[in-house]
Amino acid sequence: MTYPIHHVDTDKTISDEGLKSIIDDFIAQKAKNAKKILILPPDITRFYSKAGFISAYIYHQLKDQADVFFLPALGTHEPMSHGEIDSMFGDDIPKDRFLPHFWRTDVEVLGEISSQRMAELSENKLDCTMQIGVNKLLLDKSWELIISVGQIVPHEVIGMANYTKNILVGVGGEDTIHKSHYLGAVYGMERIMGRTYTPVRKALNQGFDEFLRDLPIEYILTVLGKKQNKLALQGVYCGNQDETYEAACELSQQLNLNLLDKPIKKAIVYLEPAEFKTTWLGNKSIYRTRMAMADDGELIVLAPGLHRFGEDMAIDKLIRTYGYKTTDETLAAVRDNPELASNLSAAAHLIHGTTNDRFKVTYCPSDGLTKEEVESVNYQYCHYDEMVKRYPLEKLTNGWNTLDDGEEVFYVSNPALGLWATAENFNQ
Repeated sequence: MTYPIHHVDTDKTISDEGLKSIIDDFIAQKAKNAKKILILPPDITRFYSKAGFISAYIYHQLKDQADVFFLPALGTHEPMSHGEIDSMFGDDIPKDRFLPHFWRTDVEVLGEISSQRMAELSENKLDCTMQIGVNKLLLDKSWELIISVGQIVPHEVIGMANYTKNILVGVGGEDTIHKSHYLGAVYGMERIMGRTYTPVRKALNQGFDEFLRDLPIEYILTVLGKKQNKLALQGVYCGNQDETYEAACELSQQLNLNLLDKPIKKAIVYLEPAEFKTTWLGNKSIYRTRMAMADDGELIVLAPGLHRFGEDMAIDKLIRTYGYKTTDETLAAVRDNPELASNLSAAAHLIHGTTNDRFKVTYCPSDGLTKEEVESVNYQYCHYDEMVKRYPLEKLTNGWNTLDDGEEVFYVSNPALGLWATAENFNQ
């Protein structure tokens, strides 16, 4: 294949052997002579992206010719544990090959997006600059190749996940993370999700083009869809230009946008416990279904692994303090409280996680959070064990289900893998 590599198979889908062949082609064209390589994969929260498989395969193919390291694109998440590394990348890669990213301390600022540009992108809702910076490791000139690996899928903050986001948020710093998230929140999540170009994407692409374009970065982007009710790899895109990102978005929009003919009165979303341990991540159940929810409907979130609110303890404290209240209440809290105003990604998250009293959210953890804790942040509570007696998982399939008593529910087994909306709401 010529470069960039855009390989699509929505009929038979792409097998692991087929994926290896595509990556072999990438290596032959881009990594054949490289002696020092940095791979930027996602962490365990993107377990199903095939990024772990791809990253590990690249390591094993190149470890004898090159010094290969991993810098997982954690964003605000905690560094990966040894167990998570083994689950995602296999247990045969030395742990000293994995470097942690600390978003508050490890970043070098390279420049900024002007306040005039931020005002333009936010429709005059923001009056601030946004710093552009990345983990200092990326700026080491000894890297001959930096490979960013990840999945293109609808995303609540930027529209479509990955590409330059994996650099400027995944291994970026707190000002970029705070301001980009808040830009998306004030612009409006419903206007962003599932769109290729949004104000947040434009800001990050501009920052990358102005300050990071000279780095030797190549992207490997995956697109997964459902085949016979199972996840299947259907697209792999290798390149470093917008055309590769755009092509991957087009396929993801075909496979991952679920437009419904009617709103959902009762939705049930399951959060895999190894992947979703906080509402910071688990609220994808809200983000990805909100445009499909009926007014006065109920979203039941089955979250057996939930044990706190924020991935970062400072943000966890803010969530506990301010809660998932209405957008207007959160905006007022930002104006009135310097603590929240200096952590805008947390404020954005609170806005994303509200229903604005339009529908009800019932969170169902096991024993990791109490009824009092869940209700203190403005959600309803039910214990996981009690709710799965009412809605046994083995009796639910993705999509519409009619239960034995005649109740109709809509089931989502993993909210990270798609976006659900009524056609009317998405096209507004």
